Amino acid sequence: MSENAPNSVTLRFLAAPTDVGHSGSVDAGTVLEWVDKAAYAAAVGWAKSYCVTAYVGNIHFADPVNSGDMVEVEATIVYTGRSSMHIRTVVSSSDPKGGPATMRSQCIVIFVAVGADGKPIPVPQFEPATPAEIEQRDDALARIKVREEIVQAMSEQEYTDAGTAERVVLRFVAAPTDVNWGGKVHGGIVMKWIDEAAYVCASRYCGKDTVAVFSGGVRFYRPLLIGHVVEVEARLVYTGTKGMHIAVHVRSGDPKGRELNLTTYCLTVMVARDETGTSVPIPQWVPVSDEDKRLHAHARELLEIRGRAPGNRLPNHLLAAGGS
Repeated sequence: MSENAPNSVTLRFLAAPTDVGHSGSVDAGTVLEWVDKAAYAAAVGWAKSYCVTAYVGNIHFADPVNSGDMVEVEATIVYTGRSSMHIRTVVSSSDPKGGPATMRSQCIVIFVAVGADGKPIPVPQFEPATPAEIEQRDDALARIKVREEIVQAMSEQEYTDAGTAERVVLRFVAAPTDVNWGGKVHGGIVMKWIDEAAYVCASRYCGKDTVAVFSGGVRFYRPLLIGHVVEVEARLVYTGTKGMHIAVHVRSGDPKGRELNLTTYCLTVMVARDETGTSVPIPQWVPVSDEDKRLHAHARELLEIRGRAPGNRLPNHLLAAGGS
């Protein structure tokens, strides 16, 4: 960790061989785990209390991080609410032998400060002082409305057995090694599980190796406890020219009972790659049942909502179709 301004933390380390996943480079789930750790450090340093992940905004994965790369994860508080902290995270990597660092991904992570009773507590207010800080604050504020629209649209959907699309369910018990500093499952670990389930679902659908290029709307509804049964369900809901949109639900519950509660939900976009690592077209998925058609329309709606966020636009396949 390096010296930073009071509202910023930077973690630096080498990407280890054990960080390499099925893609041959560092998987998106591991990058998300790094992002969560850096953002947590920034949040706790600012709030001077324990903090929990509430939301991870849209994160695009550019060029991959490879084993042996020097990785830098910068987390900077850009806006504060009453108990929340909006943290901009930037992941960069470079050859440790020298050369400039290249940005690999960036996103906004929201943490909430909580007291001993687990309820939100006030945090010191961040006041931007430089033009760059004001710009980042304004960007975070502009994304709040878009995020609320996304959360609302996602919460209105129902997923049942009436869907016919590719679907996988992973089940296991949350292990003691998954623990965070508050005794619960680390948010970054949950996001790694999400990436793994999305990978299996997408790869089964297209019959090729796949990698995540985007993850969005990662909302944490309740904590996930060590020793609980975990169910990660991934379902294909939409295909573009190359992207497979996978809705992922994480549920958990006491193994002594039968009830599983929703803990986390998000939508991940995966692409297929050939032996050279180049993304390739995938078969178009055609919705069959009424639920298929509803979720297909829901995925397109999310694309249109995200296209209104600062710096975003509609994907090429929708632009070519006139957004229809």
